[in-house]
Amino acid sequence: MRHLVTGGAGFLGAALTHQLVAEGEKVTVLDRMSRGKWERLPKAAKVLVGDIRNGPLVRRAVMRADVVWHLAYVQGTQTFYADPKDVISVALGGIVNVMDGCELHPGQDLILVSSSEVYQNPPEGMYPTDETVPLSVPDVTNPRYSYGGGKIASELAVMAYARAGTIDRAVIVRPHNIYGPDMGWDHVIPQFAQRMAALPMGERAFPIQGSGLETRSFCYISDCVSGLLTAWRHGEDRTVYHLGNPAEEHTISDLAHMVGAWYGREVDVVPGVLPPGSPTRRCPDISRLRALGWEPEFSLDQGLDLTLRWYKEQSV
Repeated sequence: MRHLVTGGAGFLGAALTHQLVAEGEKVTVLDRMSRGKWERLPKAAKVLVGDIRNGPLVRRAVMRADVVWHLAYVQGTQTFYADPKDVISVALGGIVNVMDGCELHPGQDLILVSSSEVYQNPPEGMYPTDETVPLSVPDVTNPRYSYGGGKIASELAVMAYARAGTIDRAVIVRPHNIYGPDMGWDHVIPQFAQRMAALPMGERAFPIQGSGLETRSFCYISDCVSGLLTAWRHGEDRTVYHLGNPAEEHTISDLAHMVGAWYGREVDVVPGVLPPGSPTRRCPDISRLRALGWEPEFSLDQGLDLTLRWYKEQSV
């Protein structure tokens, strides 16, 4: 089949592209290469360099595909705060162009890769969090929500176009805290790795954002890709699936100690200020995706070892 992966030179998109190519699928990647990297991509993939906001380009690319994977978003928490205009522009312009392309070529599968950021902090009692949790933008003045708000708008757009019959099957997946080698530097694991490697000998103080009791459920990239493929192959039309590893919910303080232990260091976590809008807990209910036959396989210990080895090699 012919697949289009928007944002396919990014961390997650490239991993998905590699797996699709390995399984014999024909893949075209569309990426503006602002954060994506050529070297992530397999040689068998066709690459279109362009902005997801370029309507004619996107519509042509979408029309030539049997399956559209939409991952083209501006990632990175620091970017949400630093350049929310670019974040929301890419989100809104991108989803409109993709949907317009689908409307011109009915009969496709569309998989929207959304995010756990769409619901921020779920209401009390909704942990583990399933797909019925209310989506939320608690404060429009907070630039962080440019990302989550754009994802919410994208989900609404997909459902609206699907109801209009312009998409053969629309599946939404919300990944939770995906990590792995070559995920960039604007994430907690590579940031901790970089800081731990640079920590002077004898120094134990390790400042972090927040109290350290905030949690994330860490899901290794290979598990994420297999989950996405399961959702594509077996997911129901107009259905949302949570993708993550609830068995690997850890506090940020625990993560700091795990990274420190990998580097042979003992650290004292020093709490700091939590950026406004940062969720205090992430733990997905993955029952829906499990019912399709998917199960995460990597423990955080296993995935962290592979990830930290890669980042250590980059710093040599």
